[in-house]
This record gives sequence, structure tokens and C-alpha cells, in this order.
Amino acid sequence: MSSSKRIVTTVDDIVIGPKRLTKYERARIIAARALQLALGAYPLIDISELSTRDPVIIAERELEEGVLPILIRREKPNGEYQLIPVKVLVEHEKPLRDSRRELVKKLFRLES
Repeated sequence: MSSSKRIVTTVDDIVIGPKRLTKYERARIIAARALQLALGAYPLIDISELSTRDPVIIAERELEEGVLPILIRREKPNGEYQLIPVKVLVEHEKPLRDSRRELVKKLFRLES
């Protein structure tokens, strides 16, 4: 690989693909983690505060909190690739996600 790093440490180092999780990556991560949970893997978050024990909901929350030790491999047709920790992508999306939640609360006058 030429001038780019193979393992990314910050969002600014990403040169292959968007600087966020794609909907396909998000779906793949949640599905794989939900399957692990359904087969008996221990959750990586405290699930006592969740109202459900649905593995998909738990997997979504684990992804949101950035606790999953998963690397995304983004590859170009010429064989170059980058390994991007999910935590890097999730931390970059957090301010946008929080502002969307606040807007929804404001629009629909939701409490909590």
C-alpha cells in the first residue's frame, strides 16, 4: 500500500470509503453480534437498564456505545485495503446522532 496506513487510528486517516459506517456495514455488524448474543455470548454492556432482552437491540446498543472490538476492512479493486476500528467510526458519528435525538425530542415533545 502506498502512502496510506493499513490500520486507521483517526477518522482523518480514512482514505477508502466514507468517514462513517455505511448502512451495509452497520447491518452486518449488528446481525453478526446479535447472532453471537443469541448463541450465548455475554453482552459487553450493562443490559439491566434495557427494557428488552432482544439480541438485536442489545447489539445496536453495543454498536452505539462503541464497545465492539471489530475492525472494518475496506478494500479497493487493486488490493489496497484499510482496517478501520468500529469505535473510530462510531465516535465520529456521535455528535450527529445526539443532535438528531435532540431534534426528534423537540419536534415530538418527548421526555427522557
